[in-house]
Amino acid sequence: MDDFEPLIIAFACNWCSYAASDVAGVSRCYYPANVRIIRVMCTGMIDPIYILKAFEGGADGVLVAGCRPGDCHYISGNIKAEKMVSRLRTLLHRLGLEDERLRLQWISTGEGTLFAKTIEDMVSQLKAKDPLPFKVRQGH
Repeated sequence: MDDFEPLIIAFACNWCSYAASDVAGVSRCYYPANVRIIRVMCTGMIDPIYILKAFEGGADGVLVAGCRPGDCHYISGNIKAEKMVSRLRTLLHRLGLEDERLRLQWISTGEGTLFAKTIEDMVSQLKAKDPLPFKVRQGH
């Protein structure tokens, strides 16, 4: 599919990664508009159901972006998120989804360029894949 534009849902930590997305915008760092950012107080507070619902609702990829280990505002929320993503990957493999569809990335407040690069990399990787076969496409 040459015209396939993947949709990425990004769950971004309020204290680091969401701020980094702001820094990327203010710094005029280019990144594809394929991402919808959902601000969460901490990645450790993300219910795995929300990630599964993102896929069901049309996302081709999901990014969980949080504070670097040792920098979590809630002490160990990012470690909890890392364990959750690992368990979810096992489930997603059983559903036939590739690793590139779910990504965990540590992005600190001042790393707007890393946020932009992460989105750019995900879009590039997902464009090499087909859209998810089981998702509901709007208007089809």
